[in-house]
Amino acid sequence: MQFRTVPINFLPAQLPVWHQAAISTDQADPFCCAPSWQLAFHDAFSPKRRLLIESSSDGLIAFAEKVFSPDNVYMTPIEPHWFFGCPLLGEDSVELLSEAITCFENFHAPSFPKIMISGVRPGGAFAQCLVRTFGSSFDFYVHLKGMQCSASLLGGLDGYLSRRSANHRHKLQKAARRALEKGVSFERVSPASPEEAATIYARMVNIELASWKGIGRCGMAEPPARQFYDFMLHRLARSNDARVIFARYEDEDIGFIFGGMAGKFYRGQQFSYADDWKKSSIGNLMQMEKIRWLCEEGAQRYDMGPLVGPRMAYKAHWTETAILHQTWTLMKK
Repeated sequence: MQFRTVPINFLPAQLPVWHQAAISTDQADPFCCAPSWQLAFHDAFSPKRRLLIESSSDGLIAFAEKVFSPDNVYMTPIEPHWFFGCPLLGEDSVELLSEAITCFENFHAPSFPKIMISGVRPGGAFAQCLVRTFGSSFDFYVHLKGMQCSASLLGGLDGYLSRRSANHRHKLQKAARRALEKGVSFERVSPASPEEAATIYARMVNIELASWKGIGRCGMAEPPARQFYDFMLHRLARSNDARVIFARYEDEDIGFIFGGMAGKFYRGQQFSYADDWKKSSIGNLMQMEKIRWLCEEGAQRYDMGPLVGPRMAYKAHWTETAILHQTWTLMKK
């Protein structure tokens, strides 16, 4: 095993393995375990960190080094801000971490780094395996708790709507009728080249700048978030996994909703609409159009990310499942 500081392009052989492990190992947030999320974060937020990424026939580990001082070093998930993903994927991942510990001992001697593992479901088989394997040598601390919410798309659009309240369905129907009468339309876009990704992202940023988030300078148009989602969209374009819908009125963009596929799982990322359309339920209508599109494609689940804070309360209307996950810190005894 070795740490690397060279550009991420050194990984072409591991990317398919990494992606497959993310979508096939029952993760709370499969998309955010995958390279399109993890490496976009690395490129945008801290591209100079040393990485340790190793894979086997049935597993992968992906860590980044965070150095506060020579005797205070952490090995974290590559995305260590929200801790949405998991750095250990697949049957062999715990064994790979055991091998990595020897690498840490040699590389960081005489000190030893703290190891952070996100995406741990308390009481689950993965959590039990970690404790069983490392409990004699490490103390375990809960660094962070989170809740990921999602909606099943089984049964298609009719099945999805049957799991929503009658009041929610009625409000959507009313808003859709009013939007249609005004002349609002929706455009589906899935970029498949760098040029298409650049054009689509520019449209998204223009809408963001006209939204309350853009006006308040607190949205994805501000760096480094602007670079993060740009890199992510370009990565998704390589596999045609980006899903973007624009709301349009009189040949102008007035809103967008953006996310990506990880196998049969869709993960929402960002949506925005022009501030002068805030009374027209454009956000809800774009969510509904996105679900319609996903159901037509045969997607199984719509992941909406964290269910925390008052601004996230709207997700309760759109989802029915919440998965508790934790980030653990392992410290050498």
